[in-house]
Amino acid sequence: MFRRIPLLLLLTILSSLTAQDKGYTYTPAGKTEPVEAKPAPGYLLAGGGKTTVEAYRWLIEKARNGDVITLRASGADAMNKALLDAGANSAGTFLFTHRDAASDPFVIERIRKASAIWIAGGDRWNYVRMWRGTPLANAINARIREGMPIGGSSAGLAVLGEFSYSAERGGITSAKALANPYDPAMTIATNFLDIPLLKGTITDTHWVKRDRQGRTLVMLARILQDGLARTASAIAVDENNSVLLEADGAARVSGPGHAYFMRTTAKPAICADGKRLTMSGIDVYRIGADGKFNVKTWRCENGLTYRLDVDQGVIRSSQPGGSVY
Repeated sequence: MFRRIPLLLLLTILSSLTAQDKGYTYTPAGKTEPVEAKPAPGYLLAGGGKTTVEAYRWLIEKARNGDVITLRASGADAMNKALLDAGANSAGTFLFTHRDAASDPFVIERIRKASAIWIAGGDRWNYVRMWRGTPLANAINARIREGMPIGGSSAGLAVLGEFSYSAERGGITSAKALANPYDPAMTIATNFLDIPLLKGTITDTHWVKRDRQGRTLVMLARILQDGLARTASAIAVDENNSVLLEADGAARVSGPGHAYFMRTTAKPAICADGKRLTMSGIDVYRIGADGKFNVKTWRCENGLTYRLDVDQGVIRSSQPGGSVY
């Protein structure tokens, strides 16, 4: 004898199976009735690890406590609870398994109605290969232009800048990148998301813990050497920390560590396939929770300022003791 399945449960199961066939699953949480919110622009740049409650609340305040969508290509729906706890009316997670999902009408409609978007951590190449140049990316960029706030952690932060290390061919250490700026694994992605404040900028994560200084310096060099921009900038965030970036360019750190703002206009002296990088004149500004930075004026308050140069693949710092961080 078959057990009768309630209609609502049956519809939920069928919906889930249909979504999986289309290359995604969707897990909603919170209130079922959406709210009419008029969000304010803001950008939450989380460095991976544990994001502070303050940072999540800042994003939800920008979203006017509305409905938030999380996008990811691995993992589960843990962000739903974090966003609801921060005050969101509802939270839904899309888990992508195929590029076709980035053209699905239901996915696009949810993006158009969201009050904020969060991009979770994972493999950044999954995001580039599944989302770049799709209706999903177009919908996200349209909402950004309308003033919707957006944030991301780890890989989710890495894809927010105009330029990002794509990891298309696996990872690369700083030492290996400095030894050959055109190593096949030194791949750079662009033309994904369009956040005006992050034009010409690399965003990176797990900064000190994973020693990513050298890799980012190579990316700055490549941007100038390849003629991708006249000025190359980077915003790098320590693990367990976030940069809260306002629409007027003002930035501050939430967390116990630091964020690093780097910029150079000097084309590298040596940046060629098979040769160790040589470049000079990289200005670095490091701020903690008591500091301030503005990405429009590129000015720092209550932070540490120093300079980096690279000589035959070796990083030199103007800091006393020579620390590159």
